Amino acid sequence: MAITVWVKVVGFSDAERHTLNTLFRVSRTDGPKYVLWTPLDGTSPNVALIDVDSYEAGLDLVSPGFNPHLKIIAVGESAPTGAWRSLQRPVDWGGLVQSLDALFASSQEVDIDIFTDTSAAPSPPPPGIRCALLVGIPPVETYYLRARLALAGVLVADEAQTQEACEQRLQSRHYGLALVFVDAQKPDPWEFAKHVGGLAARPPKLMAVMASPDWRAIRQAETMGYSDVLELPFNPQQVFSAFQKV
Repeated sequence: MAITVWVKVVGFSDAERHTLNTLFRVSRTDGPKYVLWTPLDGTSPNVALIDVDSYEAGLDLVSPGFNPHLKIIAVGESAPTGAWRSLQRPVDWGGLVQSLDALFASSQEVDIDIFTDTSAAPSPPPPGIRCALLVGIPPVETYYLRARLALAGVLVADEAQTQEACEQRLQSRHYGLALVFVDAQKPDPWEFAKHVGGLAARPPKLMAVMASPDWRAIRQAETMGYSDVLELPFNPQQVFSAFQKV
């Protein structure tokens, strides 16, 4: 299945941007479809292509909205710390596409369906594909989360309904985010959250999901290492803001 890869482009001359537009418009049958990303697209970029010699790059890299987890391909003299690839001028446009393909081309071989049952053992995700783990989340709520995660560029979301299943998932795949249910109907509502937060293999980003959280719940989540508490029923703006930080 062909996938669409949203590319955030920062800087570059008019001539270079024209070349990029031409490259991305070329129809390919053997690779991903690359599309220039804009803030109006209603989704998050999958990769950033940054002209580090430009004034715009300096502003973008220090802006509050910059996502430090986004893969960066830097073009220019001084690549920022953590850049995934660095290219010099004159730009080898063919090499640039190869760099993008190194991240995303193998995704062509994987049929990613955000509504697929994930109870089966997961296969290794393609390079560049980000993954989330939904722990104890009621099935009726997972559909919305999967859709919002996909819009944020997190294309794979696995589920675990028990502590044992959670540990098995974490041993078999790298997750950048775990969304963990806090069930007020249980004797210990924070059972899952405590368990996941205490695991050595826990994802770097943790978010709790619960009905009607008060300030005590938010405080408790913070002390356990959870960056956000998503309220049920979901508030679209809250979910969007939280997933922008992933």
